[in-house]
Amino acid sequence: MNAPQKTLIGSDTELQLQTALQAQRDSYLAEGEVSAATRIDRIDRAISVLVKHSEAISEAMNSDFGCRPREVNLMTDVTGSIECLKHCKKHLKTWMKPEKRPTMFPLNLLGGRSSIEYQPKGVVGVLAPWNFPLGMVFEPLANVLAAGNRAMIKPSEFTPATSALIADMVAEAFDPEELTVFAGGPEVGQAFSALPFDHMIFTGATSIARHIMAAAAKNLVPVTLELGGKSPVVLSRSANLQEAVERVMVGKMLNAGQVCIAPDYLMVPEEDLDDVVEHATAIVSQMYPSLLNNEQYTAMVNGRHYDRMHDNLKDAEQRGIKTVTINPANEDFTDNPDQKVPPTLIINPDDDAICMQDEIFGPLLPIKTYKKFEDTIGYINAHPRPLAAYYFGDDTAEEKRFLTGTTSGGVSINDVMFHMLQKDLPFGGVGPSGMGAYHGMEGFKTFSHAKGIYRQPKRIPVAKLAGFMPPYGPASEKSIQQKVKK
Repeated sequence: MNAPQKTLIGSDTELQLQTALQAQRDSYLAEGEVSAATRIDRIDRAISVLVKHSEAISEAMNSDFGCRPREVNLMTDVTGSIECLKHCKKHLKTWMKPEKRPTMFPLNLLGGRSSIEYQPKGVVGVLAPWNFPLGMVFEPLANVLAAGNRAMIKPSEFTPATSALIADMVAEAFDPEELTVFAGGPEVGQAFSALPFDHMIFTGATSIARHIMAAAAKNLVPVTLELGGKSPVVLSRSANLQEAVERVMVGKMLNAGQVCIAPDYLMVPEEDLDDVVEHATAIVSQMYPSLLNNEQYTAMVNGRHYDRMHDNLKDAEQRGIKTVTINPANEDFTDNPDQKVPPTLIINPDDDAICMQDEIFGPLLPIKTYKKFEDTIGYINAHPRPLAAYYFGDDTAEEKRFLTGTTSGGVSINDVMFHMLQKDLPFGGVGPSGMGAYHGMEGFKTFSHAKGIYRQPKRIPVAKLAGFMPPYGPASEKSIQQKVKK
């Protein structure tokens, strides 16, 4: 343990990565069966290092963002990771148990038995994003370790202080042949994604995921992609409007909207538009009486993303789209070194507006109105499948229509984002919003190989009795006739 973790620079990047991968794979093969005790020990070490460095983690993320609340850092990245690790620790012995499966006739009558055993895949590559720079390492890592794997981690270059701390924590708690971290920019990420891992998980933008998948395809590496998309919120006419808007805005303003499952646009009955705007303004003003010097209001992570928010707003202005800026203290954002963006509602934007093209990933919320509830279903289905979808209302028929009529990675009813917090529910996308899932049993299976096993009785000539052994005759015909029928 305590081996230094390196930031890779220069032409030897690929060699260093390949050497680390080979060391982990050799160690994994030498270990043989990965016992439950070993898996629990690794999980315990991960929990211990997170507990020990929790305040330092928060300070690092605050440094990277310029302003990110301690409470957000601890409640999302730190406690979310610890909860995932503890959940896996509690259940992994059950998940590891072989599963009995039915054996086909007539082999079942002759003593044949079938089962599935879950085997570690080996070495997993973890490519993490910047928005939850620690949580999106350790939450999937909980399943990776529970499944008995080793892992190589590539944290985001956009959060250098957090990435450096992750490297130090991993080096403190793990041998590099178990877990190791490689920081660096796009050149490291490119070399990392091209490695012949046994599995790879990437969390980030859909545009980058295409390159990750293409690189993985060269080595036929299976991938789990957790991406994003424009997650819709539908407010039914049966919804408690004030309660619904409060829950939407609480979720939207978390991390200043820099969340992959943040509400990306809101659909409301046309007659409720003014009330929704009024409620949203009042609720945000209660949460954040001021913005610029408020340590509880998160800044944009860097200049590029700050500029991207202003590009959305400039585009809306040029198109003549109404916007409502929520600025409770009427502050002047001209002098804004932390690059904060005030919450802004964008009213009925057309589909060609920038804010309706790509995931916003910031504190801007388009609001679109509808006449008939069925219009919301058609609109959602006319666009790429999102990572999350949200319905607020008390109409069971509408709720069922929403659940069965739209496809998304996950759903929360009468709230936003809480489905992701349930550690026993699979979390992942569908189509452009991702593939595969982690959390719970599904996450354990994602990072395991489900090995099918058939056991044949020793002294019974099964092939002959079942008609599989030449010369073919009555037994063969009997077997065929039993199966070739309606």
